[in-house]
Amino acid sequence: MELIMKIYSAFDTSKMQWFTLVPAWVIQDAIVLALAAVTIGFIVKKEKKPLPVLLEFLCFILLYAGVYENLATVMGWYGFGRSWVMVFNVPITVPVIEYLFVYVTLRFCAKTKLPTWTVPIFAGAMGVIADLPLDPLAMQQRAFTNEYPLGIGRWTWFIAPTDASVLEVPIYNFSGWMLLCGYAAAFILLGRHWYKKSGEKQWVGCVYPPLCMLGALAVMVSPLSSFLLWLGPWFEKGGWTEYLMLGLCFAAFFALLVVWRGRMRERLSWREDWAVPVVFGVFHLSVLLFGLIGGHWAAVLFGLPFSLLQMGTILLGFTGKKVAA
Repeated sequence: MELIMKIYSAFDTSKMQWFTLVPAWVIQDAIVLALAAVTIGFIVKKEKKPLPVLLEFLCFILLYAGVYENLATVMGWYGFGRSWVMVFNVPITVPVIEYLFVYVTLRFCAKTKLPTWTVPIFAGAMGVIADLPLDPLAMQQRAFTNEYPLGIGRWTWFIAPTDASVLEVPIYNFSGWMLLCGYAAAFILLGRHWYKKSGEKQWVGCVYPPLCMLGALAVMVSPLSSFLLWLGPWFEKGGWTEYLMLGLCFAAFFALLVVWRGRMRERLSWREDWAVPVVFGVFHLSVLLFGLIGGHWAAVLFGLPFSLLQMGTILLGFTGKKVAA
């Protein structure tokens, strides 16, 4: 709380600009927006019915992740350095990269032999693994800006020194990605099922994306989330239960790897599924490069094993054994 008061007492709205030019932040945001443009092209070209998927993308940003991330900034949980394209208090690249993770993971899972009901769990776990290299780096990428003369990271948590954390990032933030991506994946799958059962009626394809994202938002802000993050209401955040719940996220992921064992309905191909390795590959490569260039060695060493784990999982999709449906 003391840190929050120091930062916000120094916040000078009279100096607010369209965005504060921090070259590393701008370049990283440009990479995410380029990935978004490439993925949109992929959706238009490769999806049988691209319009509902594009609406998923838009509604994810405006009705789900964008709303939730802004709520978190208003509540004083964390803040972002200003970027060149903002959705109120949040750089647009934050919900954009979150949707890209969900979309390519669903594309990946569609060709695996994972049971459908486990796909949201897998998507959530992939979100956790992607976030583990990202957020510690973002915390260390600090700059002194017009809006925050005391300095702020590209992304900064306002936490107490006693909170459960690693590299200044709360433990429950990582497992929070399990919920953010998992809820979205679950509701998207339900919406796509409704769309398919309707005979792909156009009105259903237009209606299910906003309904699904609003449904995911409602669950995200419900008591279920605090239960899954730190076993609330029986325990308070900031204790050992956060480590327990993050451990369960990884236990679920590795259990699904054992169940899956690389068995594929159809192997991934560079021709039809290139967005999957491109999104994750470019993301992890950029995180690694900016960590090395900035000399953020702790973030690099912490995140590199998770980057390798995620890319190894994607590689299994190209090399796994094709089995009968």
